[in-house]
Amino acid sequence: MSFRPLHDRILVRRVESEEKTKGGIIIPDTAKEKPSEGEVVAVGPGARNEAGQVQALDVKAGHRILFGKWSGTEIKINGEDLLIMKESDVMGIIEAEAEQKKLPEPLHPENHQSVAAY
Repeated sequence: MSFRPLHDRILVRRVESEEKTKGGIIIPDTAKEKPSEGEVVAVGPGARNEAGQVQALDVKAGHRILFGKWSGTEIKINGEDLLIMKESDVMGIIEAEAEQKKLPEPLHPENHQSVAAY
């Protein structure tokens, strides 16, 4: 069975969380929180704007995203647990390290100079 989201909805596969902490402690399944990070599996065509035109979504299939803890509705397709949510539930797209651009230095609030200068 295939699934195609409608409008501005996206289908997301949760990314599995780590089984161990950085200190080497193994986390049992009962203590794990559901990850709020996932991979976009499929996207709808987009929502209609006030003029009636379809506005394409910013997220695309394959993007790795960050979403809220309570975002989306859990569904099961072909035995796989997935989430369906609106694009507005997505907080951001996680870019690969190689693709990330260097972020600008934060500014000092009083004189708007780079904090690194202090």
